[in-house]
Amino acid sequence: MSGRDEIVSPDAEGDERAVEAALRPKRLDEFVGQARVREQLSLVLQSALRRNRPPDHVLMSGSPGLGKTTLAMIIAAELGAPLRLTAGPAIERAGDLAAILSTLSEGEVLFIDEIHRMSRPAEEMLYMAMEDFRVDIVVGKGPGATAIPLDIAPFTLVGATTRAGLLPAPLRDRFGFVAHMEFYDVSELEQVLRRSARLLGVELPDEGAHEIARRSRGTPRIANRLLRRVRDYAEVRSGGVITRETAADALSLYEVDGEGLDRLDRAVLDALLRKFGGGPVGLSTLAIAVGEEPETVEVVAEPFLVRQGLLARTPRGRVATAAAWAHMGMQVPLDALGRPGSPPTLFDDPE
Repeated sequence: MSGRDEIVSPDAEGDERAVEAALRPKRLDEFVGQARVREQLSLVLQSALRRNRPPDHVLMSGSPGLGKTTLAMIIAAELGAPLRLTAGPAIERAGDLAAILSTLSEGEVLFIDEIHRMSRPAEEMLYMAMEDFRVDIVVGKGPGATAIPLDIAPFTLVGATTRAGLLPAPLRDRFGFVAHMEFYDVSELEQVLRRSARLLGVELPDEGAHEIARRSRGTPRIANRLLRRVRDYAEVRSGGVITRETAADALSLYEVDGEGLDRLDRAVLDALLRKFGGGPVGLSTLAIAVGEEPETVEVVAEPFLVRQGLLARTPRGRVATAAAWAHMGMQVPLDALGRPGSPPTLFDDPE
């Protein structure tokens, strides 16, 4: 995808990770949003510190960009413990996990991002490590294989996943604290933006913060990315101050509309409405119509469109809602009886 398509992507790539690191809150009381999760997590950590024991293992689920990695770093900071970071796809064999676990120090926090993507042998080893702080190292193959028990230092596992349903039940049940990260409302995103603006040295009046926040798809990562793009525009064209008009003009330039839809989102809706009469239409057919891969449409565009009530996924295919017709400034077609409703189409292949 082009850079414009990625401006509202919830994933962070390349140099953006370094920028994110500079904007991350370092303590729990600096973290904006997720009030219930913060309060629950604060109790878990304070209790562990009073008992002088590692806290229960923590699982955080939710969409990308909501702060799961940031909270993992905060957990380690609040405990005064070192932090080890890795990712599920990097742990391909049980030996990879054993190498990490065997070098952990007592009380260390191990963060595994996308934990649902670990290999099955590594998952099975992790069960015992989380419960008994012990792993069995298998030496040899076949009937002559020998399991050598290896004690590991007590540690706290923090797992993050965007797809909690893919976690096997035995692994999910071993987490003592499970938190689900919700999307942010506009007022919370305004707080995120004001904090980031101070760190970036950007003048951001309230109306400018509101304009960016309402286009940020409920995601702090996207809000911070849009802030940096609007800052560039403001420095070059409006004296560095991000007013509401400046923010609106900048985001229009980057093809992010008033509801946070980008070029791909609008292309999907436009094709669905103009070419297929509002649906139902299959994913592959819709993807071809907008010139993208089906996975891109399904993973990047659809979740937000569904959440905004602009698109519905049905057994027969994708269907536009009345809100989609209104958002695109188009009239809902009438059925044969003169009632509002999409006409039947030939493009209802289920996918």
